[in-house]
Amino acid sequence: MNDTGSLTGYLVLDLTRALAGPHAGMMLGDLGARVVKVETPGTGDDTRGWGPPFVGDEGARESTYFLSTNRNKESITLNLKDAADSALLADLITRADVLLENFRPGTLDRLGFSPARLEELNPRLVLLSISGFGHDGPEGGRAGYDQIAQGEAGLMSITGSKPDDPQRVGVPIGDLLAGMYGAYGVLAALLERERTGRGQVVRTSLLASVVGVHAFQGTRWTVAGEVGLANGNHHPSIAPYGLFHTGSGAVQIAVGSESLWARLCAMTGIAVDDERWASNGQRVDNRDSLIAALEEVFSDWNADALLIALEEAGIPAGRVRNLQQVYEWDQTQSQGLIVDVDHATLGEISLPGPPLRFFSADGEEHTRTAHSAPPTLGQHNDSVRDWLNQ
Repeated sequence: MNDTGSLTGYLVLDLTRALAGPHAGMMLGDLGARVVKVETPGTGDDTRGWGPPFVGDEGARESTYFLSTNRNKESITLNLKDAADSALLADLITRADVLLENFRPGTLDRLGFSPARLEELNPRLVLLSISGFGHDGPEGGRAGYDQIAQGEAGLMSITGSKPDDPQRVGVPIGDLLAGMYGAYGVLAALLERERTGRGQVVRTSLLASVVGVHAFQGTRWTVAGEVGLANGNHHPSIAPYGLFHTGSGAVQIAVGSESLWARLCAMTGIAVDDERWASNGQRVDNRDSLIAALEEVFSDWNADALLIALEEAGIPAGRVRNLQQVYEWDQTQSQGLIVDVDHATLGEISLPGPPLRFFSADGEEHTRTAHSAPPTLGQHNDSVRDWLNQ
């Protein structure tokens, strides 16, 4: 099995906790970097206590939340207010390529590791700092939690069944996006270091990450002056594009062109030149009547049969799966999206896998396939110290 990756030979120090920073660290670990996670003695990362569900024997219980975002890491425990532990961290920093932190702005400085001190210790170090709302500006010092950021950054206002029903996304998407943007920034800084020989500070935030994916909803306001609002499971700018009920369950349909609309009309018997729905703009304006007409047709179908018919007609469609169905789906498994690891106390467990695959021009795959389990708290205290003393 392949246990290497594009970042093999790089050392990442992960001082983060919860989700945004740990997700960035896991992404870098998936790419082959050695990631040493620095945790608080006794308690560790906050997510070690987040549950249920917890798994494992009494006295060695593990949070599935923690397991979701800490594969391919080693764990050591350090009290950064203790002089000896602070010195050990400084020793690690001199050897590291990347340091990740998501303390509240100013905390790392107070611990004696300001950007200036870090540069003295290691001019080649890339520092990733993730905050809630930015490191400066009128609200730069605010603590950042995903649900708060989803609301403050506008995401909840465009998510939900209708405008007065704001909803959070079903995963901590602000945290996850901040981690993804952070890892992306780290890779850019490492690439620039190849030219300059020097590291730099990379900053992102939950606010920035959510605004960064506003996409057409952002330009809908900045260019057209329209404020997007939640409108359920249907696209605000394309129709029909969304979830439709059948005689047994629901299907999702994406009709993104006039040729697809013509195919759908031929399949359903709807008149392609009906003046209410003759163009995409008219279909959006008259979405409610269009949904009603399609669901009347679909009421005579069961979902599975309808999906087969839509596929035969060349119309993009799909079902709504629960997570058990997703992980049992042979397509999910074929993409390497489940990995098996050997955990120190739980034994063999399966985890959601990394979303990237790598190939040479001749089609040979070079994706990392061997992964290490999320560590128990302080699991690598001795091995990391032994390594430093070599």
